[in-house]
This record gives sequence, C-alpha cells and structure tokens, in this order.
Amino acid sequence: MRACRREGVPYTPVWLMRQAGRYMKEYRDVRARYGFLEMCKQPEVAAEVTTYAAHRLNVDAAIIFADILLIIEPMGLDLEFAQGEGPVIHNPVRSPADVDRLREVESIDALDYVMQAIRITRRELKPNVPLIGFCGAPFTLASYVCEGGGSKNYINTKRLMYNDPGAWHEMMSRISRALALYLNAQIDAGAQAVQLFDSWVGCLSPDDYREFVLPHTRSVFENVKPGTPVLHFGTGTAPLLELIREAGGDVIGFDWRVRLDEAWARVGHDTAVMGNLDPVALFAGAEHVRREAKKILDRAGGRDGHVFNLGHGILPETPVETVVALVEAVHELSQR
Repeated sequence: MRACRREGVPYTPVWLMRQAGRYMKEYRDVRARYGFLEMCKQPEVAAEVTTYAAHRLNVDAAIIFADILLIIEPMGLDLEFAQGEGPVIHNPVRSPADVDRLREVESIDALDYVMQAIRITRRELKPNVPLIGFCGAPFTLASYVCEGGGSKNYINTKRLMYNDPGAWHEMMSRISRALALYLNAQIDAGAQAVQLFDSWVGCLSPDDYREFVLPHTRSVFENVKPGTPVLHFGTGTAPLLELIREAGGDVIGFDWRVRLDEAWARVGHDTAVMGNLDPVALFAGAEHVRREAKKILDRAGGRDGHVFNLGHGILPETPVETVVALVEAVHELSQR
C-alpha cells in the first residue's frame, strides 16, 4: 500500500497476477470439485484459494479469486466457461440493437458473492497482507462481449467501433458505469486496492485508443471512491503508455515488452508503477529468475513507487518452487 502511494518501503513489495491458479496442486484439487464459475460464486471456495496462494508464496498482497467477466451477467449476457474453450458468451453484441438490450447495472446485488468472498478473505488473511479487488477494463470487456469469447483479431469488436461509433460509445458507457459500481462495492467489502485489467487493449492503435477507449476508462477511475489506490494494467501497451497514464490510475502496470526504467520515464516519475518480469522466465529456473529480477530492480533504481509483478499472469505449467524463489529473491535483492 505504501509503494502504491510512492512512500518509502523497507523492500520492494511483490505480488503476482494469477497467483491463485492452476499451477498449484492445491488449486487443481479444489478445481476438480467445482466448475470455474461455481468456484467464483462460492465465497468460501474463492476465499480459500485466494488466501492459500498468498500465504504459500509469502507475497505482499492477495488478489481476490474471481473473473473479469462476472460483471457482464447482470448486464443480461449469457456467460459460460466451456470445458477446454474458456469463456463463451452465447448472446454477443454485434449491432446497435444488441447494444440497446444491454441492461444498465443499477445494483451490484447480483454479484454479492464476490463481496462475501472479499469479506471472508479479509478475515482470513494475515493482517499485514492487503487484499486487491479487480475488474476488467471497459475495452477488454467490450471485446469479449462483441466477440463472444477470446479473439486474435477482434473483427467484430472493431467492426462495431468503426461502423457505429454511437452504439460503441453507448455500450462502453454502460460498461464503465457498471464497473465503477462494482469496484466501489469491492472497496466497501474490504478491498484495500483495486486493479483494472485491460488485457486486450494492445490490439488498438493510439488514435483508436484515444477516441474510442480513453474517455470510458477515465470515467471508471474518476468514479472510484477516493483514497483507494487503483492499479491500471494492460498488455501490448508499449505504443499506448502515455495514453494509459492519461486515462488514469495511481499505479501503471507494464508488460515485459518494455524496459521498466524507460516505461516509467514515459508515464512520469510522479506515478507508481508495477512490473514487469516475463512470465515465461519462471520456466528457466531459480537462478535465471533471480538474475532477471535483479535487472528489473536495478532499472527501478530504488525509487519509491515500484511494485514488483510479472508482465502478465502466471502460466498453468509454471513450477511453484520457482515462483516461491522469485518472491524470496525480490525481497532479498531489494532490501533498502
């Protein structure tokens, strides 16, 4: 929390995206008993995997186990996690008429299971381990909504964006209003920081980002309750970093495709930053990970406001012992 506010810290804090996930046997054991959505909607289960991962890895923050797409169900979209296929939306948005049928989210009651999970997790975590809440950013959610699932080229998304800007902006406005409500509810439930994941925004040109995305992402940040650090992370964002900063956030997350020192200079040293080890580096063993972690810490230069993380989420086949070694190396190498 101090690093998010660019205050002095005794060492660089570290947490890892997808730190509660399939690379852990304990997670797979739980997953064998529940479907993915079922895990998200069972507060005790979500709290269990969140807490276990944070304590097992000795990281400096936990992130609630959930999924960025949960918010689209109250908007009237039919979400399923198909075995081996990932998320599938059975009634995607492809036209202005489809945008019109999206429900305006006026209450987060339908997602109370997430808030219950946050409250349980907060009770079970060590007192000095903060809990991060999160949501998908407006563009990433819109891309799932338009494509009906994951995509490589985002054809349906960009077709709507280019052919009917009015419908696009209406959809993005409804999504951004829902996200602000959702994040504020998570904060009220006990999340001490929140993160926006813009996982797919790297598919956009800077001009498209500025016109079609930036106002809506900024709207989410402007409507989150003040006083809670908000982290802003995206992948493939090297061409967009200045615009990402303009959109908002107290902490700007970088993927591994940029040098941390150069990226930090671009967004400005008056903001905190997060990142940015390549997740695949964890497959190369503890010694390689230690060397790469030191490079990133050296690029941060001991400046206040660095939160160590990966440049994206932990991959399912990652060796747990290497993840533990990374956390230990960051703590040791960054001692002030």
